[in-house]
Amino acid sequence: MPSRKLLASLALLGIAAAWGSTFYLIHDLLDRVPVADFLAVRFAIASVAMLLVAPRAIPRLSPQARRNALVLGTLYGVAQILQTTGLAHTPASVSGFITGLYVVITPLLAALLLHTRIGGVTWAAVALALGGIGVLTLSGFSMGYGEAITLVASVGYALHIVALGHWSTGTDALGMSILQIIVITVICGIAALPRGVTLPSTSADWFSIVYMALVAGALAMLGQTWAQSQLDSTRSAIIMSMEPVFAAFFAVLLGGESVTWRMLVGGPMVIAAMLLVELVPRRRSIEGEVQHIAV
Repeated sequence: MPSRKLLASLALLGIAAAWGSTFYLIHDLLDRVPVADFLAVRFAIASVAMLLVAPRAIPRLSPQARRNALVLGTLYGVAQILQTTGLAHTPASVSGFITGLYVVITPLLAALLLHTRIGGVTWAAVALALGGIGVLTLSGFSMGYGEAITLVASVGYALHIVALGHWSTGTDALGMSILQIIVITVICGIAALPRGVTLPSTSADWFSIVYMALVAGALAMLGQTWAQSQLDSTRSAIIMSMEPVFAAFFAVLLGGESVTWRMLVGGPMVIAAMLLVELVPRRRSIEGEVQHIAV
């Protein structure tokens, strides 16, 4: 029977695939629905669905777990807004690369905040993943307003990964996931309110948003929260760096894009990084086990 750590790794890989599948959908949808409005509607649907499925999950959380979930949801919600705002002021390729810097920032924060030791092979995997993301996405680079706030968003995502790995437990995963989604909804809703919320006008747009809300939103948050209760933060970040690889795959499969040399070179680099942390014996490659706070 597969171990919990293997199942957690597979769950994160599935989440990366779900996130990657949304790129071409979002690219099309944002021509008709503003970013903040899209995010608010998406996470509102996810919140309602999760509350209907498990209405008592949040009351079962301890006060400390609720506070942790509020912090996690705030980090993720603010990072989402900063990233999408930055995307309006910088090329998508540059935005994707800067966002992917969380692969490097995560182990740095883990070492700084949690005093976690990072092995040499793990750093090699981090460098390989970052290089692969760069090959996949980067074509020219400059640092301006959009790039700066996207970098802040990347730090926010890294903080979320580190804190989630430190605070999450298997028993609290459902309640913490729901509360995080609710907080993200509130933050995105506040960002959308000043100009009014624009709703999708076609059934195809609604189908896209519902898919992104339930699969790439609710299920992804639940899966990530549980998986990070089993894995260390650096290993999680490297596995999730597969997102741009899946984005390229779905762009070719469903979006009609052509295979490029960037996909053929960058994709295998990220895959090799993931395999490096999965297959090399943990005593040599992976940081010490995550110490979870009792809540």
